[in-house]
Amino acid sequence: MNVPLWFVVAVVAYLGVKLTRPPMWVVLVLLVGGVLLANSFLAGPIESGINGGATVIGGSK
Repeated sequence: MNVPLWFVVAVVAYLGVKLTRPPMWVVLVLLVGGVLLANSFLAGPIESGINGGATVIGGSK
């Protein structure tokens, strides 16, 4: 079964907000910060770090 990543992220985000009830400003700061970070010079190193960590955890090279 193939589930789109955006759907999984949306479900996890919905459940997280529904169950933990964070203040709306925290949600907005995280959303805006994520968008700004994705468009910055730090996006490349973050992506390579995530991919490297996934490789270590997955055990494949």
